[in-house]
Amino acid sequence: MTEPVVRIPDAKVALSTASVYPGSTATAFEIAARLGYDGIEVMVWTDPVSQDIESLRRLSDYHQVPILAVHAPCLLITQRVWSTDPWVKLQRAKAAAEKLGASTVVVHPPFRWQRGYARDFVRGIWRMSGETDVRFAVENMYPWRYRDREMLAYAPDWDVTSDDYRHFTIDLSHTATARTDALKMVDRMGDRLGHVHLADGCGSNKDEHLVPGRGTQPCAEVLERLAATGFDGHVVVEVNTRRAMSGAEREADLAEALAFTRLHLASPTRVPRS
Repeated sequence: MTEPVVRIPDAKVALSTASVYPGSTATAFEIAARLGYDGIEVMVWTDPVSQDIESLRRLSDYHQVPILAVHAPCLLITQRVWSTDPWVKLQRAKAAAEKLGASTVVVHPPFRWQRGYARDFVRGIWRMSGETDVRFAVENMYPWRYRDREMLAYAPDWDVTSDDYRHFTIDLSHTATARTDALKMVDRMGDRLGHVHLADGCGSNKDEHLVPGRGTQPCAEVLERLAATGFDGHVVVEVNTRRAMSGAEREADLAEALAFTRLHLASPTRVPRS
């Protein structure tokens, strides 16, 4: 005879500071502590606190919420944050992660117009990965679309599984925008999948970052597969709450996302009954 048990992996569930935008980095720490998230992923952007290691350390200590990951400033709006040189940005992200005790730096592939950076990106990420215990987890992106036109904005490729990286981040809003099969991408990433950005999408031309369960992506199935395989990376809730009409509504969305993640980040198994 066997009886069912639930196996929960070692993966921690973190809140991205981007999930409270236009709220501040400090607000994200407050909400993460109040809702019971395991940690924070800091999106380094134009908020000065997100760029300041000592300010981040004080927030982490005060709220007793560890910083698990640092998202390097790779967005269009952060082209001048931490230097205009993309390699300097990554060096500073690595130093921040080391000082803050974060295990992962999330990085996007280069924009196609960053030709020198793109040309050396794969080799450069391997080189930097060999200099630290911090994981550089390269994130899948998507083609840019306008009406019936498509532009390949990222190089070497928006589909990062086309290249050889030590660690990957999968973003399920990006798989929706790219209109690619998320479960097949998880399979291609294999044991190099070290980090997850959990969000949903409906295949719009826009990067939607919906609360998981509100779109068409297999968010539950991905989490259940991670649980079944003993995933020990981080699952980061990275959703868009800009349309929330109040702080209470934003917090309710983030509580729902956390509950969804914890519910599905478990794998039923059966053990013999003694």
